[in-house]
Amino acid sequence: MTTGTAARVPTAPSHDGAPAAGRPEPPGLADFLPALRDLDARTRRELLDAGKEVLECRRVLTKVGLNVVGEVLRDQGDFVEMEHYPRDDVFDADTHAQYYYHAHRGDIEHGHFHTFLRAGGMPEGVAPLAWPQASEPWPAGGDAISHLVAISMDAWGEPIGLFATNRWVTGETWYPADDVIRMLDRFEIDHAWPSWPANRWLGAMLRLYRPWVEGLIRHRDAVIAAHLRERRGEDIFEDRSLEITGYLPVSVKHLIAALEEAA
Repeated sequence: MTTGTAARVPTAPSHDGAPAAGRPEPPGLADFLPALRDLDARTRRELLDAGKEVLECRRVLTKVGLNVVGEVLRDQGDFVEMEHYPRDDVFDADTHAQYYYHAHRGDIEHGHFHTFLRAGGMPEGVAPLAWPQASEPWPAGGDAISHLVAISMDAWGEPIGLFATNRWVTGETWYPADDVIRMLDRFEIDHAWPSWPANRWLGAMLRLYRPWVEGLIRHRDAVIAAHLRERRGEDIFEDRSLEITGYLPVSVKHLIAALEEAA
């Protein structure tokens, strides 16, 4: 299992959310994000369908006073910073999708979900970046794992942001953006532990925000490339001053309203 580590921030923040002193100014996130009007009608319909599933999962939980965060924390004991919830993560042995929830960012959020795809579920032809400068081992072969995107949550169990991260944050295997984007369709937790609606909600969120998740992933690679150009010979992937490569605030309610208006 992985170890792990938040509106629009067009620069790559350091741990405290500001560009690290003396570092190059990274590419702006806005340049990688599509406008809703630029998406074709079919894509907008697919996003709206995903949004309806997000709302349906939320509906069945709120009907009995629950939310997706509470579902993954249920029966897990004290909520301890940096620990994974549920314990040992959630994994689908058929799809090889995986996620966990945790917290370590103070008052910025309640916590966040990290989503992954493991080697057994990856599409043919993907290959990790060759990085001979690696100062830490990367999971390889059957243990390879790619981080897809993180979802930031508020104290009421509602999503407030999406973000991408540097390699060290989750201890992943680094795949180029095009490969990670090919993996997105394969993220599905098709079982009922720890919660059927929470698992379905998470998959639907990745589908609802798919164009912007793609933008975050492409921007992630552009940020890394900018640092590599300025700091040749350094292992950028282990740079603790480069944690979150891009953060996008989100509102499910507002996006669905915009999709319905555009339909």
